[in-house]
Amino acid sequence: MTNHEKPGVNFDVGDVCARFSVVYTGAISDVLDEMGFRHQVLPWEIQGLTLEHRLAGVAMPVEGQPTESRDPEEIFVPVLKMLGDLKPGDVMICQPHDSVSAHFGELSAESAKYRGARGAVIDGGARDIDYILNLGFPMFCRYRTPRDIVGRWKLVSYGQPIQIGQVTVDRGDFVVGDKDGVLVIPRDITLEVLERSEGVMGAENLVRKAILRGVHPLEAYREYGRF
Repeated sequence: MTNHEKPGVNFDVGDVCARFSVVYTGAISDVLDEMGFRHQVLPWEIQGLTLEHRLAGVAMPVEGQPTESRDPEEIFVPVLKMLGDLKPGDVMICQPHDSVSAHFGELSAESAKYRGARGAVIDGGARDIDYILNLGFPMFCRYRTPRDIVGRWKLVSYGQPIQIGQVTVDRGDFVVGDKDGVLVIPRDITLEVLERSEGVMGAENLVRKAILRGVHPLEAYREYGRF
């Protein structure tokens, strides 16, 4: 799978996606807290279309704004350009600054999946839910609505930093989502966070086994440093 490069940082996206896909967000969030990154979890209202939806991939930030324009060149062309620029391993993550429209639908999901994207996260709405579910494309959003963007919303930039809640998202950051929600890992610490999170899961497995053997929870915590 294509590598995503940034000066001084490089990793194999396919390998990192595969490893993060089996690490739960609770462990990752704990590691980020311990490293001093305490504002990396997106607002809790952003949830998967189903509890089974999981995603892990490289952030493609997208930003939009409300509009009354119905001009196809202004409404559709920027969205199509963005979809065409997605790379394998990307996760589209959108700050629409809007709570009215569906900012992602079935054809967008088809396009994104074909280009190798691993999911979408929207601080806004989605539609065509049955089609997206049948497609098996991981989607996290705030709400669902049939309302189209024409005359209501337009994309204004992509690949540039965005803000969702307290989280700043840059191109190349890493996005992980599961049943508990979605968080963003700064690109420069992605590999360190991954390795530490895998270590946390290993330690928690030892705590779990100890408790099931009858070890007092406090003793298990003292021994393995996790609970």
